[in-house]
Amino acid sequence: MAEHRTDIGALLDEITAVELLRGAVARESITGNEANFVGYLDEQMAARKLSPVQEEFLPGRPNIFGKRHGSGGGQNLLFIGHTDTVHVDGWRAHWQGDDREDPFGGAIVDGEIWGRGTGDLKAGICTSLAALDLLDKAGIKLKGDVSYAFIGDEESGEEGTGISAGIHHLTQSQKFLNAHQPDFAVYVEPTQLQVFPAQMGFFIADITIKGKTAYFGVPEQGIDALKASHQVMQEIWALSDQMGKSARHDLVGEAFILITKIEGGGYIAVPGECEMSLICKVLPGQSLDDAVAALETAIQGGIAGTGCQYEISYPAGRDHEFGGSPTDIDRSNPAIDQLAQALSRAMPDRGVINGAPYWSEAPFLIDRLGCPTVYCAPGNIANCHTLEERVSIKEYLAGITAFAEFIMRYCGVGE
Repeated sequence: MAEHRTDIGALLDEITAVELLRGAVARESITGNEANFVGYLDEQMAARKLSPVQEEFLPGRPNIFGKRHGSGGGQNLLFIGHTDTVHVDGWRAHWQGDDREDPFGGAIVDGEIWGRGTGDLKAGICTSLAALDLLDKAGIKLKGDVSYAFIGDEESGEEGTGISAGIHHLTQSQKFLNAHQPDFAVYVEPTQLQVFPAQMGFFIADITIKGKTAYFGVPEQGIDALKASHQVMQEIWALSDQMGKSARHDLVGEAFILITKIEGGGYIAVPGECEMSLICKVLPGQSLDDAVAALETAIQGGIAGTGCQYEISYPAGRDHEFGGSPTDIDRSNPAIDQLAQALSRAMPDRGVINGAPYWSEAPFLIDRLGCPTVYCAPGNIANCHTLEERVSIKEYLAGITAFAEFIMRYCGVGE
């Protein structure tokens, strides 16, 4: 009967759904200012009878979570996402005189909603909330519970932030854990309505090669750190090639190391110091500790015999001290197929199983709570963090219908 209904999309109030997202975008929430958006979410969650609870993970920076209780006998589904966005530097100048000039205006241009946070990831948050509206309009009562948790501090880029402090706190919060025991989670990072049960791991390394500066006319009195750095880079690139050839993941692809920055040298003198930064991609099933050890061995090989020393730091610790862990949940979990089918029914060519070409916070849920987690939401990660950030209204509305069907099938429908 009701649990087989797939026609509820016809009941979707599209204007209200679009305004929900535009209202979310209007609440600027660059990392550190999450409270501005959380206030909006508190109103929206209360209106949906989710009994929202706010809990600060740092002073003035709250998480918010709540739950719609079912009648009993069903599973607990969690929708989770981060409330913070990256900065808007250069946005107004780039779009000056255009409808898109205000990064928080939610301008609608060519069937897309523009602005910071549209894709990453306020569309996902609003999709999950609007799906509940659709079920209510259809008069559908659930057996299982639907939980919502929206957390801060996921994005990097603002000084002293971006270390996943929000989800660190959530997964240790007794208020959350006592009230929510999710059996499956959808982290609403943008996937263009594909399903990502696997993701890459990563670490960032900042390396300083130290030699000895000297006047250029007597270079034999110095130790050339820049020359040694070239040898170190050769070793790192060789390691990257080896990593790519040694293993491949069916959804995530190959591992690699990308050197992202190098700086060193001085004015007509032997370069006494050189700095470089890199990011390493790690595959599911591989160890961050092993990858770090391999990198440090490569660096040591590069400076061998040069007289230089090196220092290294790992500034992007997340769930792991060095960075973020890779994940790959059991793909036989029926929830994955239920979600994929709902998406493909709502919009052609969606619901494809793939791997995330980014890292986000699923490991906290998978490893700490034992909760299988996928990424899924409207939005294209390729335009997020850019001056082109936007989300397709058609995709957003299809996502609402798909999420509503998935909730209905996963949680079960009562009489």
